[in-house]
Amino acid sequence: MPTAPQTTDELYQALQENDRRPFGRTRTVTAEELVDAAEQFAEPRPLVHALLELQEAYTYGSEPRKSPVVFARLLTLFDEQPDVFDERLRHLLFWRFKWVANALVALPEIPLTSLRQWLTEMRDRYEKAQLALQPCYGQAYRLAAHVGEDSDLAFELWAGRPRTQLSDCEACEICERALYHLAAGDDERALRAWEPVLAGKESCQEEPARSVSYALLPLLRTGRADEARALHLTGYRACRRNPSMSGEVGRHLEFCALTGNEARGLELLAENRNLFDEVDSPLDLLGFLTGVEVLLQRVEALGHGDLPAAGYAGRSRTVAGLRAEVRGRADDLAARFDARNGTTAHTDRRAARLDRAPLLDALELTLRTRRLDDVAPAAAPAAARTSAAVPESLPELILRARALDEQGHPDAVACWARLRTLVAAPGYAHPDDPAVGPLVRLRADLMDAEATTAGEKEEFDTAAALYEEAASRYDEAGAPGHAALARACALLPAGGLPGEPAAGAEARADALTAAHAALVRLHEESSGLAPYQEARLLRLRATALGMRLQESRNKEHIAPVLAEVELLLAFATRHDIAGQVSGAHLLRASTYAVSGDLPTAVTELDALLDLLRTQGPAWHLPRTLGLRGRVQLGLGDAEAAHADLTESLRLAADWPSGTGGTAHLHGDLAQACMRLGRPAEALRHLTRSAELELRHGSRTDAFCTYGNAAQLSLDLGRVEDCIALLDSLLAEPDIAAGEVDDRLVAQLRLSRARALHAGEDLKAATAEYAALAAESAGWDDDPASHAMIAAETAVLLAESGEFGRAREAADQALAAHARAPRYEQLSSCLRELARLQAERQGAEGLADALALLADAGRIADEARAAGHQVRGRDLDSALAYEHGRVNAYAREYETALTALDKALGLLGEPGPDQDQAGEWAECVRLAAVVEGRYLERTEPALARLDGAVARLTALGHTEETEPLTSLAARLRDEE
Repeated sequence: MPTAPQTTDELYQALQENDRRPFGRTRTVTAEELVDAAEQFAEPRPLVHALLELQEAYTYGSEPRKSPVVFARLLTLFDEQPDVFDERLRHLLFWRFKWVANALVALPEIPLTSLRQWLTEMRDRYEKAQLALQPCYGQAYRLAAHVGEDSDLAFELWAGRPRTQLSDCEACEICERALYHLAAGDDERALRAWEPVLAGKESCQEEPARSVSYALLPLLRTGRADEARALHLTGYRACRRNPSMSGEVGRHLEFCALTGNEARGLELLAENRNLFDEVDSPLDLLGFLTGVEVLLQRVEALGHGDLPAAGYAGRSRTVAGLRAEVRGRADDLAARFDARNGTTAHTDRRAARLDRAPLLDALELTLRTRRLDDVAPAAAPAAARTSAAVPESLPELILRARALDEQGHPDAVACWARLRTLVAAPGYAHPDDPAVGPLVRLRADLMDAEATTAGEKEEFDTAAALYEEAASRYDEAGAPGHAALARACALLPAGGLPGEPAAGAEARADALTAAHAALVRLHEESSGLAPYQEARLLRLRATALGMRLQESRNKEHIAPVLAEVELLLAFATRHDIAGQVSGAHLLRASTYAVSGDLPTAVTELDALLDLLRTQGPAWHLPRTLGLRGRVQLGLGDAEAAHADLTESLRLAADWPSGTGGTAHLHGDLAQACMRLGRPAEALRHLTRSAELELRHGSRTDAFCTYGNAAQLSLDLGRVEDCIALLDSLLAEPDIAAGEVDDRLVAQLRLSRARALHAGEDLKAATAEYAALAAESAGWDDDPASHAMIAAETAVLLAESGEFGRAREAADQALAAHARAPRYEQLSSCLRELARLQAERQGAEGLADALALLADAGRIADEARAAGHQVRGRDLDSALAYEHGRVNAYAREYETALTALDKALGLLGEPGPDQDQAGEWAECVRLAAVVEGRYLERTEPALARLDGAVARLTALGHTEETEPLTSLAARLRDEE
């Protein structure tokens, strides 16, 4: 707190500001400081308010040891100066007897006799104050349920009594009733009791998140897996990282462990690592640790005990190591509670949770479904099938790897991977075999294979360096043909543009021209090449020119590509090199596709598919079908594209992952599905594509694809799926460490903020928007993005009723707009701000609302002067309509009607366009409401409506007439 409040008004203002903060150390420390500040004032009421705020911070900040101490001060003040407590403060005081009871139960060091004495104190106080005793019986039941004795009788004594003003909220009492039935083994009855809370009809500070966490497993046991999945997403988000809801987090971890989502469980565990150190409630900590242990036990049982696991701060741990530590701490906590209570209830409940078998083999919880193999450090991409057996004999393995590599066979990858492991192992002994050659030759082979992998990951500079190093080693090993080929491979990435993203297309095309010339020289200067090596050189020459065509789109560059392809095809055919024959046909088809001759490209691909099916190589089929699918998309035949791409994926499954560019195939299939009107299927392919890109190491591409998937899920109304996906991405270590492009991360966060807004979580959405607006203010190179973010932030703040902050954000957006105009977005933002302020504040907010509309008017003038072509609503007519609405909210009805008539004049008569007709009809409707209902000019209003209905009907806009007809009927009834 910068400075302590000097007046009571300042203190109350500071208390209000602190109340808006999330529970945690910042809020708690501030509350402690405000208590100190309140003690300086002679009047006691400010201190009462400060103590109440501090007790709330301790209660919901999971510090049960401190809550009773604060309450004792409040109780003393009440006893000494009862007149200080008005009706509201008195109600809060008696309400919080329950908070103290709950806090004491959570501390095993508090004797059972002390717990019962507190309940007696509570009952005596209630009786003295002539308050009904139902809340006292409620606390007695909670203690009995905690101890595990006499809970049936205690439940009946509580549940049979009518609720009072001091009873727990309806949602909390529903949860207690449901838990009683759950403990009795009656899942169905528990779920029936929970129904109002799970459906969102009853809620409070901790509900429905608390009930949701308990209901997950009963829902699974009763066959309602889809409902459990949906509630997991919403419920987990409401309690994550929250120390006062650590037990709920533990139950979500348990749910993951019992539904085949162990990898998600580890992800959520890492996200909640703070709870290991921040939970001060032993009872909450016991619940959390038990859930953690259920998860870790399951992961270890599946053979992944050596995976890293996020746990206590200070050092890294494996799953097995953390599980042992958690088990010891949780066992100790359970034993302490049981010793205090004189029962075995907590040890028994822990054992029951740990003994549960999985309820489902696999339940898809999120759009990002991952396995335990996927979360292993530096996990190698899993093969789509089991590759051909890798020879055990080292000489045989080396020779087989080289033979497969010569053919371009995908199984070579597994052989090189095995050899890389063997060579790197301590004590490796290289075979003394002339057929195998020296170790330096093998090291060159491995480096060459590593370079190929780097190139596939678009790490072009790395690939070029590795190829050059491999070439030097081949020279040393006396393998000049291999050295020449490695140097040729180094030329293409170095001359290609992926390594120079900032260069223009012309510069990149020039670089590829130079790369091709260098390849030709190298080819001419190299002698003694094996046929397959010479074919590869010819393939690289053709590829360089093909890449140049793709960059330049220059028709003069088509013929040189086709000429190089013919050289390759003739050579490969003469030497019977099937892989290069196929490659030549594929390059020719690609050339026609890039040049825009899609029908010829399809013809070429059809011929190539016939060739592959009869002569092979079979592993080229997925890529060829994939290209034909993309060409069919270009031709507008989404059905044919879908069929080709689906078949391509099916065939790609027969080969090691990556053979047919599987990630790209899923991405193309997503496009086909969208064109076919199958967005849910498209979403599945997008997420699959992204995860494959992630496994392949293409992290930026993966995050972009996942971002597209998140946006699509939001468009489909799957808000919680969208949020869960983005939460998972933003928790990735390289994103969290700031190693990913900040603009890409900002886009992911912006999508999350929009999803939170769509999910009506205004508090979280506002916080994210405000943070993004602050960060984007420093984007001097991109003021347009800042204008967009600040504008959206302003609208959200206005929706939350914070009109002052909304105006500040709008001013930021206007300042950025002055540098990079966003006419439509800023006009829409200002109009919406004006509407919200007038709607909420009426006449009081009219001046501010009109000032906002004046700004929107200036933007419309700027757009007109700049010749900007508006894509959506006309800015002037939309502004006039908003003037009508704003003045109507402020009860300036004559002004409102004038503005609406102006809007109708700007819109003109409706035409065949449905959107324009809908906007016109809405303007007529509002004008008729103002005219007929508020100005009581029924006849002109009816004439307006009847005329509009006739016009719209004649144009065939029958749907747009319905609200007008309904309004006319109501006006006639009111006459």
